[in-house]
Amino acid sequence: MRHALALASEAGRVGEVPVGAVVVAGEEIIGRGANRTISDSDPTAHAEIVALRDAAARIGNYRLVGASLFSTIEPCTMCAGAMIHARVERLYFGAREPKAGAAGSASDVFSNPRLNHRIVVEGGVLEAEAGELLSTFFRARRG
Repeated sequence: MRHALALASEAGRVGEVPVGAVVVAGEEIIGRGANRTISDSDPTAHAEIVALRDAAARIGNYRLVGASLFSTIEPCTMCAGAMIHARVERLYFGAREPKAGAAGSASDVFSNPRLNHRIVVEGGVLEAEAGELLSTFFRARRG
């Protein structure tokens, strides 16, 4: 999660909402991502999606069976769906996202019994640090 927090800090420094994510297989980081929606003019360039794309490209397979994803914030529905399609095994996230979080806050995509893949979810990992990055960023933006 510390690597994801560093990526989030860098995103914030370039004007993106400070969210970072890493994909881990075994003990190795195989994918890294930070929010790039503004930089890329791409509404899908969330940190989790960027990290999933990086990991898939690195291993040469869109299925990330056995991998864990660490995100500094609770993923949205789009990112949750991408993790399910990639067959990520575990999700660890930092701060809850009450407006759009899809791991129990606004909705819970991961517990939908109709889906064909289950992801083990653990929230609140380094929650204070992740939340502070976001709070500081938005306080500065509001001026």
